Amino acid sequence: MRPGVVLALVSASSLALLGAAPGRGPAPLPAGMADTGGGSQLILAQAPDTGSTEGTVSWWDLRDGQWVQAGSAPARFGSNGLVEGATRKQGTNTTPTGLYELPFAFGIKTAPAGTRVAYRPVRESSWWCQDNDSASYNRWVDPLPADCAAAESEHLIDYQAQYAYGLVVAFNYAQPVRGRGAGIFLHVNGEAATAGCVSVPEDAMQRILGWTDPKTNPHIAIGTESGETALTRY
Repeated sequence: MRPGVVLALVSASSLALLGAAPGRGPAPLPAGMADTGGGSQLILAQAPDTGSTEGTVSWWDLRDGQWVQAGSAPARFGSNGLVEGATRKQGTNTTPTGLYELPFAFGIKTAPAGTRVAYRPVRESSWWCQDNDSASYNRWVDPLPADCAAAESEHLIDYQAQYAYGLVVAFNYAQPVRGRGAGIFLHVNGEAATAGCVSVPEDAMQRILGWTDPKTNPHIAIGTESGETALTRY
């Protein structure tokens, strides 16, 4: 066999092992998704599998038809992992997978510089109603209404670390289904896994709030690397 042929075969084999042709990188993760919400900003929260309590949050901009990553950070999920959002049950400490809008932000601390999304300051009177029997189920309330039991709700100011900054994830939000779950946010890390939210370090949350632009119709997609809850399904 001629030396030139051997070299060509070796080069081809090397490229096969590398898994890519020269000059080509892997496609950006949003490009493989079934739906990105129709906007030009997207937050992706991805865990290895449904039993995971840790993973990654990344945020992306759509520029000239191409998704470009703007940042990433380590993330935490529910203490009982992740579950399909359409079948989730309240009180299970699972993070709901799916594609969701981001209605507004909130925080105990002042909004980070550059924040453009609507930002509600957390006060002593601020609650998130999780009482299934209340007309305000899965809603921010300020003050707590008479039909919403405090024992069934979150007094937001009590979570000084987690709710320093937060973004509301519109899970079960537009037309709430009782018993499916309430109060799912992207917020700052606490001491461990969450009760169903997605959390990131405080500096990452500041960067996300400074990046999010409501004019771009931003969404968040939550899912796993593969399987029935794979991020690319949403």
